[in-house]
Amino acid sequence: MRRRGERAPREKAAVVEEEMKSAGRKAEQGTEEYQCIGLLEQDFPELCARAGIAGVPKVTLRPSPSFPAEEEPAEPTLLEILAGIERKYGSFQPRIQVEREHEDPQSARAVFLRGWKMEEDVLGVLSQCLPALAGLQAVHLWQVGLTERLLPALAALVTRCPRLRTLSLEGSPLPELAFQTLMGSDSTLTHLSLRHNRAGAAAARLIGHSLSTNRSLVSLGLSFNRISDLGAGYIAQGLRLNRSLLSLSLANNAIGDTGAIKLAEVLGPFALTHAEVVERRRLLLAEVLGQSRTTLKETEGQSEHPSSLRGGVAPDKLPPAKHGKPPAKKKEPLRKEEARQPKKPPEPRAARGRDAKQSGQEKPSPEAPDPAEPLHPLLEEARLHQGRVVLPGNRALLNLNLTHNHVTERGLGAFLAALEEQQREKKPKVPGQQGLLCLSLQKNRIPPTSPAFARLQELLPPQNALPKARGQEEEQELGT
Repeated sequence: MRRRGERAPREKAAVVEEEMKSAGRKAEQGTEEYQCIGLLEQDFPELCARAGIAGVPKVTLRPSPSFPAEEEPAEPTLLEILAGIERKYGSFQPRIQVEREHEDPQSARAVFLRGWKMEEDVLGVLSQCLPALAGLQAVHLWQVGLTERLLPALAALVTRCPRLRTLSLEGSPLPELAFQTLMGSDSTLTHLSLRHNRAGAAAARLIGHSLSTNRSLVSLGLSFNRISDLGAGYIAQGLRLNRSLLSLSLANNAIGDTGAIKLAEVLGPFALTHAEVVERRRLLLAEVLGQSRTTLKETEGQSEHPSSLRGGVAPDKLPPAKHGKPPAKKKEPLRKEEARQPKKPPEPRAARGRDAKQSGQEKPSPEAPDPAEPLHPLLEEARLHQGRVVLPGNRALLNLNLTHNHVTERGLGAFLAALEEQQREKKPKVPGQQGLLCLSLQKNRIPPTSPAFARLQELLPPQNALPKARGQEEEQELGT
């Protein structure tokens, strides 16, 4: 009995000692923070191993696009055939790819993560690796199983990458109230793709609200969703006060004539609502008050030395007055000095006045509006029509993709009227806003022999002359 009693404390002591050693090893590993070197092929596996993440796909180099050679291609070898098959069907396997700017291993400009569920620990590893890539410009996520809880962490990761401007989050159905997280007024993204996410009218309402305040987004891809006519109306509402978005894709969204007419109304002149008129008056009043403050400061700066501009003799150089003399005798020496030099004072006085005005123009007040700052849409030149304030419409949008929808000749007529209104004005009122250049309505319910469709093609420039964005090329590959 004593031997068993003696063994039990020894075994417990050995277990406790082993636990202490393992805890010490974990603490040592935790204190040794890994410093990312800007090479994803090395940083990502190392951080995953330290975090205990198993089954991590290997980071590979994304093959550069191949261009057709002028010479006749030689017969491919077996290895080349197998490599082609792997490239064709490799998208169905979990993978992480890196696209480089040039041959330098640390010149990664795009990261592709496809077919692999992104858990919280994986997103934590990426939040350490991606900011270390100095030249990272784009992140493409396809079917990564992102949840609503992790979306704010992804938005925070985007802000930590200084040069990241393109984000594709596709094939990841999320709650409809979550997508606008990536489109806030403080967002720095210029290209955002949210295709194949089952986004409906509720998501479109929040996306439209974000568009009205976003000033950085240039292209937005919403193809292969469930926007419908109701959602198209919400997005059109956001385009009323947006002048940064140049390309919008709404292909394959079951949009009919009602949604198409809402979008077309934004492209032409539209009347402001009561709330928009009130906001316009507030902005105009703030602009007038800002200009009045600037003018007041300029006049105060010019009147700092009024006596030196009015007389030829400065007041501090005048002879001191003597007590006991009448005031008439005090004015006599001044009159004599002015009579001796009658022509000299006016010349410097005029020159000083011009110099003062020029210096006031060269040094504007810090509260003066910056000429490089874009004009608020509500401050655009407006006209009164039947007692309502009418703006010229959104002429910043250049490309609108509505292929594979339910638009008929009724919706086509609305777009035709908007385009004709845009082209009546040869010179746009706002520089850089030349109006719609590309409108894609293929695969809708419009007969190919429609006269309105032929007229629309005449108004638009040839599509072959316009450069295609990467999102448009990918949509055409998928059959849009």
